[in-house]
Amino acid sequence: MVTFKLVLSDPKTGKSEAQEVKDASAQLLIGRKIGDVLDGATIGLTGSIKITGGSDKAGFPLRADTLGGGKNYVLLTRGVGYRTNEDGIKKRKLVRGGTITEETFQVNAKRVDGAPKTN
Repeated sequence: MVTFKLVLSDPKTGKSEAQEVKDASAQLLIGRKIGDVLDGATIGLTGSIKITGGSDKAGFPLRADTLGGGKNYVLLTRGVGYRTNEDGIKKRKLVRGGTITEETFQVNAKRVDGAPKTN
C-alpha cells in the first residue's frame, strides 16, 4: 500500500492544495520523473498536471538532475537541496533522484494547460 501527499498548485491563482493519493492512484505515480506531464483524471483530478518536485520520508528533496530514485551524495553549487550566501562554494549533499519511488512521501505538482504528455 503506497500513499503520497500530493501538493497541487495552480499558477493562475497562486494557491495550492494538499491531498492524499492512495493505492491504485498512487501506483500510477511510481516510476514517473520530475518534469513529466500526465492526465489528472488518472489520479482523480481535472486537467493536466506536471510533476515539479517532492521529498522522501526523511525530508531529502527530489532533484531532477540526479538519476534514479535512490539517495546519492552529489556536489552542488546551487539549486534544490542547497542554500548558501557565499559565491563559489561547492558542497557535497545528500539528495534523492528525480524518479518517484515507494520511499517518496510528498509529490509537488502544478496544473498545466494543453494536452497531457506521458513519457
